[in-house]
Amino acid sequence: MSNLVIHNLETGEIIEREMTDEELAQKEADEVAAQKAKAELAAAKAKRDALLEKLGITEDEAKLLLS
Repeated sequence: MSNLVIHNLETGEIIEREMTDEELAQKEADEVAAQKAKAELAAAKAKRDALLEKLGITEDEAKLLLS
């Protein structure tokens, strides 16, 4: 299991413990969601780059056209 570190800034107390099953499941779900978002962002960038290539313009030129 993964460890969890809790640092109370008011008291300076540091507690290190194993994650509960619920916390571990949430961590794994968060990691999957982050990977999905990263993949979607990469796909959107690839589509944008392909469109710019098709139009034969640079990203800076596209920004000028849209401003």
